[in-house]
Amino acid sequence: MKKVLVSACLLGENCKYNGKNNKCEKVIALREKGVEFVAICPECFGGLKIPREPSEIKNGRVYSKSGEDVTEKFVSGAEKSLYIAEECFCDTAILKARSPSCGFGEIYDGSFSSSLVRGNGITAQLLYENGIRIYTEETADELYDEL
Repeated sequence: MKKVLVSACLLGENCKYNGKNNKCEKVIALREKGVEFVAICPECFGGLKIPREPSEIKNGRVYSKSGEDVTEKFVSGAEKSLYIAEECFCDTAILKARSPSCGFGEIYDGSFSSSLVRGNGITAQLLYENGIRIYTEETADELYDEL
């Protein structure tokens, strides 16, 4: 059985910054293909509470909407997520698109205006640098087709 690291919010866990989730049925449907999920929430792993202020990346640092630099918490959560991926032999991850932790390919620009820029979240970048294939809920169909 293939183990895949997955953002817990995509599985319906209420760990999103606002205390809600991003449940995604097309991600959950991968269970039909024999995928075992290893759920992670890097922001929770880094010690951020639920709910919490939204955060965005600007100039390589992560800031909450009120301006607090929370970069170290995001880095800590990313390192714990990588550790779990390695311990569980996950070579693939499905992460929440555009998140400052999990976004892959594009993220919010740090202005809290819903503007996007090319880039990766802190966890997505670390996993990618360590050879883990990254998908988001928006590209999970590609993984479904490959299995």
